[in-house]
Amino acid sequence: MKYKIEKNTVQETLILPLYSRKLCTELYPNLYRDETAVHLLDQIDYDFSEAEKNSRSLMQRFGALEVAMRQNDLAFEVRAYLKNHPCAAVVNLGCGLDNTGRACDNGRCKIYNLDFPDVIALRQQLLPAGEREQNIPCDLKEPAWFDKIDASGGAVFFASGVFYYFLTRQVKTLVQGMADAFPGGVLVFDAANRTAVKMIAKTWLRTAKIKDVGAYFAVSDAERELSPWDNRLQVSSRGYMLGYNNLKDPSVSGFFRFLARVGDNGMKMQIVKIGFGDRQ
Repeated sequence: MKYKIEKNTVQETLILPLYSRKLCTELYPNLYRDETAVHLLDQIDYDFSEAEKNSRSLMQRFGALEVAMRQNDLAFEVRAYLKNHPCAAVVNLGCGLDNTGRACDNGRCKIYNLDFPDVIALRQQLLPAGEREQNIPCDLKEPAWFDKIDASGGAVFFASGVFYYFLTRQVKTLVQGMADAFPGGVLVFDAANRTAVKMIAKTWLRTAKIKDVGAYFAVSDAERELSPWDNRLQVSSRGYMLGYNNLKDPSVSGFFRFLARVGDNGMKMQIVKIGFGDRQ
């Protein structure tokens, strides 16, 4: 029995990133594979005709490559942390239907997937929690969820495409709270500069009727801009298209490599890594 998703619902916003991850898996199999996305889309009843039509366009294909690189980079950082903290909590902030936590599972870590209650309700049906895994309904901006994470073996948090929708002061409050609650932990997420965030925001701000785009979280030089938030933070960043992978793969055209350089250097598309405190 297929799970029906209607147009213009919150659930639809979860399906489209899933479709992007399936497209990446088909277009760039040497660079990225998300078997969960392929498997889940088979279980979903939704009209994908528009997404399929768009998937032939150049920018849609580049967008899929962006999604692939971002997920790969975050997974790289999660696995790197688990090498030194094998029993850590692996926490997916704003998880949607993403399965990166399970993809990084080393057999000993604890996996937590956090999102709004209606998202977690859908996730429970399509991706019920496995062993050592919890799907937690919450609002990331409210620190009540901190208590639900067992960080006794360390903690690595990651957020994919999430903080663009936060005001700068909300990200700052969250990071300071996490530094208090999770010393020795690490947070990794994608970010971009003001120009890029305005482009990202254009589509959803129209529906949200929000005027002040400038208040939204954007960053050009992560180390310089975010370190002053709290003296316990160890901040670093890498370009997210080319910072972890040179994209010298036959499936990636020279033009896409050029666009990747523009993204990393011009738009400051980056993976930001913040270490908390001195237990690292």
